[in-house]
Amino acid sequence: MTHHASDTHTLAAAYALDALDHDERQAFEDHLRTCEACREETAEFKATSARLAAAVAQKPPAQAKAQVMAAIDAVRQLPPHVAPAAAARTRAGWLQRRAVPLALAAGIAAAALGGVAVWQTHNGQELNQDAREAQQQLDAVSAVLAAPDARTVHGRAANGAMTTVVASDRQNKAIFTASNLPAPAAGKTYQLWLSHDGTMRPAGLIDHDGTVVLTGTPAGAGAVGLTLEPAGGSPEPSTTPLLLMTLPA
Repeated sequence: MTHHASDTHTLAAAYALDALDHDERQAFEDHLRTCEACREETAEFKATSARLAAAVAQKPPAQAKAQVMAAIDAVRQLPPHVAPAAAARTRAGWLQRRAVPLALAAGIAAAALGGVAVWQTHNGQELNQDAREAQQQLDAVSAVLAAPDARTVHGRAANGAMTTVVASDRQNKAIFTASNLPAPAAGKTYQLWLSHDGTMRPAGLIDHDGTVVLTGTPAGAGAVGLTLEPAGGSPEPSTTPLLLMTLPA
C-alpha cells in the first residue's frame, strides 16, 4: 500500500500486529530510529496484543461478551502525540481500516481481563493465587513482545496448528503461541522443546490454543520443537516432532 510520508506516524498499530508489507515495515523501522513517540506507541501496542493473547488462553466468564459489545463503540485508536511540525495528516478511510482491528483487540483484552478479575475475586484465595500467576505470565509475555530485540518466526505443525515464537535475547525469554491446536488424546499433552546444538531440552507444556512462556534458557537455542507426549511430559522427546521451527539469528 502506498502512503504519504506524513502517514508514517500512524503505522505503529499495524507494525505491532505484523500487518505491514515489506516496504511499509522497512520505512517504519527507519522512522522508529528517530521518533521517540512512535517507539513508545509501538511498545504499548505490542503489550496490548500480548494481553489479548494471554486473555484468550483461559475461558472468560459469561458476562465478558456483554462487556465487550457494550465497550466496542467507545474504543478507538489515537495517534501518538508529536510536535506540530511533524504532525501526521491521515486519510480517514485508510486510518480507520488500520485502527479498527486494534481497537477491537484492546476492547476484548480489557473486558476479558476485567471480567476475569471480577470472577476471580468471588472464588476465594486459590483463584486469587491463579490470578497472580496469570499476571506474572502476562508481564513476561508483554516484556518479550515489547523488547527492542524481539524476533518472530511463524510455523505450521504437522497437525495443522498455526504457531508463532517470539524470542528476546535481552529478556532471555521466548513465548510460544498456538491456534487451531487439536485437543490431545486422553493421557497425552503437547510438550515444547528448545534445541541446543541438536539436544532437545524440555521447555514447557501446552494443551490448548493460547500463549505460554517457554521454560529453560532460549539464549543459544537454534530451534523450538513441539511433540505429543504422555501427560506430565517427558525428559526427552518420545515421538517425532510435530513442529521444529528454526529461530532467527
